[in-house]
Amino acid sequence: MFSNRDYRKILKERFKQGSLQGFHSNEILEFILLYAVPKKDVKQMAKALIARFKGLRGVFDADPEELRGVNGIGDNAVVLIKLLKDITGVYLKERMMGKDIITCTRDVLDYLNLTLSGERVEKFMAIYMNGRNEVQAIEVLHEGTINQTVVYPRKAIEKAFKHNANSVIFVHNHPSGDATPSNVDWQLTRVLDRAALAVDLFVHDHIIIGKNSHFSARENGWIIGCPVNQQRAAESKNIR
Repeated sequence: MFSNRDYRKILKERFKQGSLQGFHSNEILEFILLYAVPKKDVKQMAKALIARFKGLRGVFDADPEELRGVNGIGDNAVVLIKLLKDITGVYLKERMMGKDIITCTRDVLDYLNLTLSGERVEKFMAIYMNGRNEVQAIEVLHEGTINQTVVYPRKAIEKAFKHNANSVIFVHNHPSGDATPSNVDWQLTRVLDRAALAVDLFVHDHIIIGKNSHFSARENGWIIGCPVNQQRAAESKNIR
């Protein structure tokens, strides 16, 4: 049986030769834990974490207190697990910068899925862009139950002015995991779109993030980013 030190060397050599290719989820977690709890049986801890949180994704999305509830998992392990996820988020965010994100939607969705799909509460965000559709800033406008009375259009517009934005993508998550939009989501989109149009801020989309899927208002035919009279004409045509 290998000692933790020997096992870490084995995993390290495998990683150096082929990155994480061929690694199972439990082995990836063992590799991480070997740097956080080097004197304990990381195989059993990794097995317990994977079982409790239904996979590696569940481990990274878990609340710190939930992680500490697994035998052997202390502050060092919790910090390292959360640090790795947050570093990935920073990387994906920086990868979007300097690109036309309307034509690089995969980069946007990668970032949003990582940061929002595992959230336990609703978060409403705005991605502000310049005239070349490059990200200027990403702002969390609200946390908690979302409707048109708590996501104030004025706040969204003030942030747009602050960042000298020409356009915006609104985003929020559904903690239930189901990305299907509700009537409240539809009403909120209309309120925000009209507020943006009043100050010549173009709304590219409103994206809803679920656990394993997403919803794009624009891709699903919601009329946004054009004058109200055109919206009404389009809606009337659809009704007929």
